[in-house]
Amino acid sequence: MERAKIRLSIEHPLGPGQAVPLEPDQAHYLFAVMRLEVGARVALFNGRDGEWTAEVVEAHKKRGILACVEQAAPQLDPPDLWLLFSPIKKERTDFIVEKACELGCARVLPVQSAFTNSARIRQDRLQAHAKEAAEQCLGTFVPPVEDLQPLAKLLEGWDPSRRILWADEALVGPAQTLADLPPGPWAILIGPEGGFSPAERASLRALPFVTPISLGPRILRADTAVCAAITLWQSAIGDWT
Repeated sequence: MERAKIRLSIEHPLGPGQAVPLEPDQAHYLFAVMRLEVGARVALFNGRDGEWTAEVVEAHKKRGILACVEQAAPQLDPPDLWLLFSPIKKERTDFIVEKACELGCARVLPVQSAFTNSARIRQDRLQAHAKEAAEQCLGTFVPPVEDLQPLAKLLEGWDPSRRILWADEALVGPAQTLADLPPGPWAILIGPEGGFSPAERASLRALPFVTPISLGPRILRADTAVCAAITLWQSAIGDWT
């Protein structure tokens, strides 16, 4: 069976013959925006049961019911990689969250540092962007996007078994190979547009679970650095190998 082109991330369990009730916004999207009717096929995923092809059995303006027909793809979880980043301008922060989802991060944690541009974020909006990215890239997992928290507070309670790969803008030069990194849980840390303060840099360098790396001979914008660092990690010890 050909995979359905319209995909929805849902919370409901999926399985053979499983009925899936729609939320009002989902029903509006499918039946008012996409003009689907009874009998149309939709791809569903919930982050646990893989992707399932479902058929519309009831279609109304603000509600509807789908029925699972068959599994179209197995569950594909990302590697145990988190992204820590300092929010920047709205559109570019949206971009970072979308690319973190597409490139295979398991969790996204916005952090506040001394030079962070934004003092607040809309966590619900960023989570919606992650959801849309997963729907569009044939993913079956939506990484949770946490609310903004101070970097210093986060590091105080950090589990040292999860190492942090810090893209240090001071290490401009040849990009480092990551093939020798040990396996296990990791996080990538990308700083704000102005970089970290001297005090923050000293604190990071003093932590035994932090590994500073270079991303190449040019200083990258924060959103570009996110994509570059995730790509390097995924290519070396992630699920791209």
